[in-house]
Amino acid sequence: MSRTDLPLSADDVEDAAKRLAPVLHRTPLQRSERLSALAGVSVWLKREDLQSVRSYKLRGAYLFIASLSQAAREAGVVAASAGNHAQGVAQACHALGIHGRIYVPGSTPRQKRERITAIGGDLVELVLVGDTFDDAAEAAADDAERTGATPVPPFDHPLIMAGQGTVALEAVDQLRTEHGREVGTMVLPVGGGGLIGGCGTWLRERTPAVRIVGVEPAGAVSMAAALRAGHPVALHDMDRFVDGAAVRRVGADPLRMVQAIEPELIAVDEGAVCTEMLELYQVDGIIAEPAGALAATAVATDAIEAADATDATDAVDHVAHDDSVSASPDEATGDVVVVISGGNNDVSRYNEVVERSLVHEGLKHYFLVTFPQEPGALRRFLDRVLGPNDDIVLFDYIKRNNREEGPALVGLEIGDRADLEPLMGRMAASNMQIERVDPADPIYRYLT
Repeated sequence: MSRTDLPLSADDVEDAAKRLAPVLHRTPLQRSERLSALAGVSVWLKREDLQSVRSYKLRGAYLFIASLSQAAREAGVVAASAGNHAQGVAQACHALGIHGRIYVPGSTPRQKRERITAIGGDLVELVLVGDTFDDAAEAAADDAERTGATPVPPFDHPLIMAGQGTVALEAVDQLRTEHGREVGTMVLPVGGGGLIGGCGTWLRERTPAVRIVGVEPAGAVSMAAALRAGHPVALHDMDRFVDGAAVRRVGADPLRMVQAIEPELIAVDEGAVCTEMLELYQVDGIIAEPAGALAATAVATDAIEAADATDATDAVDHVAHDDSVSASPDEATGDVVVVISGGNNDVSRYNEVVERSLVHEGLKHYFLVTFPQEPGALRRFLDRVLGPNDDIVLFDYIKRNNREEGPALVGLEIGDRADLEPLMGRMAASNMQIERVDPADPIYRYLT
């Protein structure tokens, strides 16, 4: 990786690690039996959800604020965040005795808002504004211009990236010294680009053979869009469910580092993220927020393995005519480290998490059923259409007039994905008017 005019180096990350060592919690690196069995290789979880603010965001925020001049400290700081960066800023303000104002969108989960005020105490003022991160960012920028407070960027600054990059430095050292093993692949969530920019920089310079994989939510692929355009671009449409990584526009400095690092970049469906959140909770005992489970989802769904097989096959084709080089798509290159990046999940969101997971797994479906307004109509639907493992989980029907028939919205949960085809066959044979609600239909968002 060329160092020409890049905003960050591995030396910067190592300097950050030294400065953060007295105040930072060194989060554990734990082997995941479940993901290791799925991947066929040892998978280790870097538990940033166990950081003091339950995410890696403290690393960059503390380093940035601790680097301010005395005059800047006296003027205070201001920040915009969807939640995790705000907690990092709040803890840094509390620890360093600096006043701060933090702007968050009104959609920020209550659990995160309450944690921000609890961590910051009297030194931090929380301001709710607008519905999106962009609204909060605009308000924070106006505040900084008006008051002279220093803005603390969530990702677009070399110091922020340097702090976040210490995650990779720690993980490689822990795997090597505590377990006697080497990192072959590091899987990182991608939002604004601070984490992959910092971690990727250190890995490329210090352990260049390590495979770096960045994972974006399918509904917010802002880094992929920026790489295609060659500069940061704003997404017009965005699914905000993975709120910790749903960034409309990536940072300019992180993009420059990603362009130099050239990681593999993949996207995973939000429904798959929900399934992995539930697996982490039910099997591994880990409470992860959507962004926190993003990287693990890529391993659980074989998205990384598929990308690896393609890359390895390309490598085989590339060296096929060189007798001195051998390559195999199945050749093992080391253990996999997955960053669990945050554990600030609001328990009130679990109904939506379960719903999205069931839809993604093909176990929950919605239909518009036209019923004749006569006794026994529902009984005929139950007898002719439903199978032994099918369950009605939603039935919305109101007789609004004297028409001979009326539609009902029916939600069905089936026992297995393979049960859908027989169910659709019974619907076709029933002579009833039944229309499936396609998950691609905009109306579907009101159901999930």
